[in-house]
Amino acid sequence: MDRWSSYSSSSSAFSSPVTVDDEFEKLVIRMNPPRVTVDNESSKKATLVKVDSANKRGSLLEVVQVLTDMNLIIRRAYISSDGEWFMDVFHVTDQNGYKLSQDDVAERIQQSLGPRIRSFRSMRSSVGVQAAEVHTTIELTGRDRPGLLSEVFAVLADLKCNTVAAEVWTHNSRMASVVYITDESSGMAIDDPDRLAKIKQLLLYVLRGDRDKRSANTAVTVGSTHTQRRLHQLMYADRDYEKVESDQGSSSLSGVRGKPFVTVENCVDKGYTVVNLRCVDRPKLLFDTVCTLTDMGYVVYHGTVIAEGPEAYQEYYIRHMDGYPISSEAERQRVIICLEAAIKRRSSEGIRLQLCCDDRIGLLSDVTRIFRENGLSVSRAEVTTRGSQALNNFYVIDSSGQPVKGSTIEAVRNAIGSTILHVTEEDGYPKSPPQEDSSTSRFSLGNIFRSRSEKFLYNLGLIKSYS
Repeated sequence: MDRWSSYSSSSSAFSSPVTVDDEFEKLVIRMNPPRVTVDNESSKKATLVKVDSANKRGSLLEVVQVLTDMNLIIRRAYISSDGEWFMDVFHVTDQNGYKLSQDDVAERIQQSLGPRIRSFRSMRSSVGVQAAEVHTTIELTGRDRPGLLSEVFAVLADLKCNTVAAEVWTHNSRMASVVYITDESSGMAIDDPDRLAKIKQLLLYVLRGDRDKRSANTAVTVGSTHTQRRLHQLMYADRDYEKVESDQGSSSLSGVRGKPFVTVENCVDKGYTVVNLRCVDRPKLLFDTVCTLTDMGYVVYHGTVIAEGPEAYQEYYIRHMDGYPISSEAERQRVIICLEAAIKRRSSEGIRLQLCCDDRIGLLSDVTRIFRENGLSVSRAEVTTRGSQALNNFYVIDSSGQPVKGSTIEAVRNAIGSTILHVTEEDGYPKSPPQEDSSTSRFSLGNIFRSRSEKFLYNLGLIKSYS
């Protein structure tokens, strides 16, 4: 039996729909604890993070999530996970492009893969708001429109809610947000059922507006949640990858810098579906694509990622959880448009405005109201509070679809305070999309290297060169 046949048979066993007893799974992990090594010697440009662990659904995503949450840049990745084991190699740097100096990378990855129960919530989970120990988490989805965020924050302020953190994404005329609030007077989570019902009712009224042909929603966070993964789930459940007829020909409030190029083809003799992806590189791109494939119910068995220039290249060999490749043209097209949506949701369109000041009740309501009054819409927002300080980033665009005027930005800064609201230069990524031509329209990362096996052994440090 050849190597690929062995992979195929063992992979099918792992992907069996039969539910594995949770206690047995934890026993397997205890017997085979994850091994993480951090190598600063093998490469001159990056730190190599090598992960060997028992394989289970979501392992790859958890490792990528840890690296992303540590604000590390993944320059290259080599993924191999068959049967009951996986071996991954990541070439990472810090935000400035230097090798890592922190010594807790291995420990944090090992903790993420340890024998503890995880919850993969359904993207169809129910409605409502939930009180956690220190805050109440509200999830919102609906049609995007000028001034929507201002209205949401105004409602929360009127209901004596303090917004301590929030993240907002817009894509394809849809909006998703995860907002963390506390009671204005006590600073604690809100758990009164009547008050929560009123918050939900008023927010739904704002979200629905008078044009939303899909159902706006407020959704529950069951326990703790990873905010950005949850945003992907919310937008996927809201079908932001679909273009509704009323939006055809109109410009989205959160336009995109360039369409990514995605191909999905079956490798019949190996029993895999091969996904190739090429787009402008940006931070957290690998997390976004792996998160989407995982939440769509696919398992990545092999993968190669290269992101060392203005463009990123990713190649994945995937199957369904039941061990079978993609079986229809409709499903193939769905994977393509869902990956394209996952890439574009986080695109930082517009001018980035950074607000740093003392936090106060109603701050976000006032700031977003000034944006709205000056004809600006928020295409993406990151709201955080550290101690008594508000550290907020807003990406704003002109509500009419025209380029934002410098005079408008200055008017906004003067109204909010020019010493606390700053214009930040956009990330140094090229805005023009990669051009598709006949020579590259059917690329494969496998062709970049002479041999997949030689490449993988080289990055494990088992051979000196594959050239």
